[in-house]
Amino acid sequence: MQDDDATGPKLSRYGVVSAFLGLVSVAAVVFGAVIWSTHRDSAGERDHLSRVMGAAADWTNVLINMNSGNLDASLQRLHDGTVGELNADFGAAMAPYREVVQKLQAKSTGRIDAVAIETVRHEPASSPEPADAHKPDVVAVKLPPFATRTDSVLVVATSVSENAGAKPMTVHWNLRLDVSDVEGKLMIAGLGSVK
Repeated sequence: MQDDDATGPKLSRYGVVSAFLGLVSVAAVVFGAVIWSTHRDSAGERDHLSRVMGAAADWTNVLINMNSGNLDASLQRLHDGTVGELNADFGAAMAPYREVVQKLQAKSTGRIDAVAIETVRHEPASSPEPADAHKPDVVAVKLPPFATRTDSVLVVATSVSENAGAKPMTVHWNLRLDVSDVEGKLMIAGLGSVK
């Protein structure tokens, strides 16, 4: 009679190698899934930031091409594209632009020279201050109602104003716009001038 322990299943070298290759295959699949997920998230973020810069450029384009002939329509279009405090205080925020256009009776032709993301903010307004808030390149932005995130965009533009009978005047625009995602729609939540 033979001992049952002696006749039990034994693992051959091929079995050990097969088990090792199985573990390597599972690790490779998991690693590939992590890389794919990270790539997809990065591509989605780049797509969102491209749309944010496009929204800021479109809004600025209306602003810098405002003329006495299209003043009211331009201001309405600008107002329709705002949200939050800028929307509530739109008349006061746009008063200087309105006054200049009305006073000069000028025809302006503008172009966008550069658009760049200044900061990326995902924290809601009620969250504690992020650890990197002391850095100068991070600007705290209060999210307007219903906004899921706000990104700050720097826009550099040039417009040429032609007054009747006067020499054309070149105006350089350096603007910071806060663009908020409100239920999937990108809207301007803040406007400021950069010195």
